[in-house]
Amino acid sequence: MVGGGSTSGAAAVGNNVVRIVVAGDAKTGKSSLIVTAAAENFPSNVPPVLPPTRLPEDLYPDRVPVTIIDTSSSPENRGRLVEELTRADAVVLTYACDRLETLDRLSTYWLPELRRLEVKVPVIVVGCMLDKRGDQQPVSLEVVMSPIMQQFREIETCIECSAIPEVFYYAQKAVLHPTAPLFDQEQQVLKPRCVRALKRIFILCDHDRDGALSDAELNDFQVKCFNAPLQPSEIVGVKRVVQEKLREGVDERGLTLTGFLFLHALFIEKGRLETTWTVLRKFGYNNEIRLRDDQLPPPIKRYPDQSVELTSEALEFLKRIFFTYDVDCDGALRSAELEDLFSTAPENPWNEAPYQDATEKTALGGLSLDGFLSLWALMTLLDPIRSVETLIYIGYGGDPSSAIRVTRRRRLDRKKQQTERNVYQCFVFGPKEAGKSALLNTFIGRPFPEEYFSTTRDRYAVNVVDQPTGVKKTLVLREIPEDGVKELLSKKDALAACDVAVFVHDSSREPSWEKATEMLVDVASQGEATGYEVPCLIVAAKDDLDPYLTEIQDSTRVSQDMGIEAPIPLSTKLGDFSNIFHRIVRAAEHPHLSIPETTAGKSRKQYHRLINRSLVFVSVGAAVAVVGLAAYRVYAARKNASS
Repeated sequence: MVGGGSTSGAAAVGNNVVRIVVAGDAKTGKSSLIVTAAAENFPSNVPPVLPPTRLPEDLYPDRVPVTIIDTSSSPENRGRLVEELTRADAVVLTYACDRLETLDRLSTYWLPELRRLEVKVPVIVVGCMLDKRGDQQPVSLEVVMSPIMQQFREIETCIECSAIPEVFYYAQKAVLHPTAPLFDQEQQVLKPRCVRALKRIFILCDHDRDGALSDAELNDFQVKCFNAPLQPSEIVGVKRVVQEKLREGVDERGLTLTGFLFLHALFIEKGRLETTWTVLRKFGYNNEIRLRDDQLPPPIKRYPDQSVELTSEALEFLKRIFFTYDVDCDGALRSAELEDLFSTAPENPWNEAPYQDATEKTALGGLSLDGFLSLWALMTLLDPIRSVETLIYIGYGGDPSSAIRVTRRRRLDRKKQQTERNVYQCFVFGPKEAGKSALLNTFIGRPFPEEYFSTTRDRYAVNVVDQPTGVKKTLVLREIPEDGVKELLSKKDALAACDVAVFVHDSSREPSWEKATEMLVDVASQGEATGYEVPCLIVAAKDDLDPYLTEIQDSTRVSQDMGIEAPIPLSTKLGDFSNIFHRIVRAAEHPHLSIPETTAGKSRKQYHRLINRSLVFVSVGAAVAVVGLAAYRVYAARKNASS
C-alpha cells in the first residue's frame, strides 16, 4: 500500500467549504496573517478587522475552498466573536512573539474560553511577528508549547512566523485530515476506534478469507482507494518496509492485519494522515469514524404504534455469526468471544445501558443464542438505525433496508383481533417496593435480591418466551419507576409503543394496591383519550406474605369494574410465577382483549351507543316516511285515473 493524494477532502466538511476563524489578543498579527495569505505578500497598511476572506480553491492540494474570518478581541465585539467561534471548522489562535504576555493568555484565557463555549474543533497556535522578537529573547517553541499542548489536546500544531500563508494550509489539513480521531500522540499508537475500522476494511478486502492480503488483493485495495494500481516493485517495497520493522506483518500469504495496521501508523507518524483518511472515507466512514448517513437506511417513516423488527434474513445472518464466533462450541458467547464479534464496530454497543445486563446469562456469564438474539431484538426495537449500522460493521452484506421490517399498526391489529409481531413490549408499572425489579430479574434468571434498591430510571429486560405451540416470541419488559409515570403519561404517544401493560403491587400492603390502581386508571384513561388502548394485567406480588385485610375483595371489585382479568398472584422469593410471562405474551397476542374501561370511558361509550341508536331510529323513521309518501302518491294517481 503506497497510498496517494487525498481524493476525499470535500467529504470531511458538510458544505464543502472550510471555515477558519482567527482569534487572539489585540495587535498579535491576526489581520496581517490573513492579508498575507490572500495577497501572498506582506501588506503595509492593514485595517483593524477584515471582512470574510475566501482563498482560491486551487491554493492547497485538497482543492477545498477556505473562508477565513477575522475577529476583534474588544469587549464590544464579543457577541460576534462568540458567534464566529461556534461556527468554526478550525480556530487559529495568535500571539505576538515579542510579547510573552500574549502567549500566557492562550492558556489562561483563550483555550479555556474555547472549552467553555464547547468549540470542539482543531486549534492551530501561531506566533506572529517573529522578526520583532530579537536575539535578546531566545525561546524554544517546543519548550514553551509542550506543557500547553499537554494540557489542551485540541491543539493540532504550533507555528512561529512573520505571517506566512502555510498557516491556513495546516488549519485546512487539520479539518480535512484530523489527527485526534486516528492517533494517540501521547502513547504513539492508533486509537481503538481507528483500529476497529481498519480491521473491518482489511477483512472486506481479504476476499479469500485467509487472514492476509495477497498481491492481487493489495492491488485491488489500492485501485479502490486511490484510483491507481501498484506496480509489482512497489508491492515488494511495501512488504519489505513492513517486514524490516515488524516480522509478523508479512507471511507467505501476504500482508497480515498486523502489518496493515503498522503501515497506517507509519503513514500517520510521517504526517501523511490524508492516506488513512482517504481509505476510511472510501469505505464510508465520517470524521467520528462511524459509517456516514449515506451508508445507512434513511429515517424510518412509521406511526407511533408501529414497531421495527429484524427480518428473517437478518436473523439467519446473526445465527451464522453466533456460531462462527462461538469458538469453544459451548453454545454461548463468552465476554472475549463477544468482544471479538464486535471488534470491527466502533464499540461493543451492549456495554452500556439499556443493553448491559438486560438479558439472561449462562452460569459462566456467556450469552446463549436466545440471549444474543434477544439483545438484537431490543436494540432494533429501541434504535433500529443503530442496529442496522452495527449489523453492517459485523459483516452483514445485504441491502441494509432488507434487515428490518416495520410492523402493522397496533390499532389495526386490534380491529383484526390478531397481531403478526414477533417482539412484544410490556410496560411494567407499580409503586416503589412493589416487586417490579424482582419481576424483571426473574425473567432473565437473576436470583432474588435480599437487599432493596430503588429503580430511578427506565430499565429493560428481554428474553425469548417459548409458546406451547413451539413458536418463539421475544418479550421486552420495560420497568417504569413510580416517579417517572407522570412524565411518561404527559406525552400523547406514551402508550403507542406498549403492547401490554402490567401493574404490580405488594399484596400485603393496602397503600401499594391503591397506588397501583391509581396508575391503572391513569393508563386506561390515557389510552381512551389517545386511542392507544392496551391490554392490562394486574400482578399481586409477594404472595408469600399475608395479604392485607380486604385485598381479595378490592382487587376483585376493580378487575370486574374495569373488565379485565383477576390479579395474578406470584412470589419471586418462592419461585411461584403463575406462568406470568406466557400470560403477558398471550395478552399481547390478543390486542383487543383485557383492555380496561374507566367510568368516564364507559359513559362515553354508552353516549355514543345512544347517539348511534337514535340515528338508526331517525334513519328508519325517515325511510318509513319516504315509503308512506310514495304509497300515497301511487294511491292518489290511481284514484285520479279511475275518475
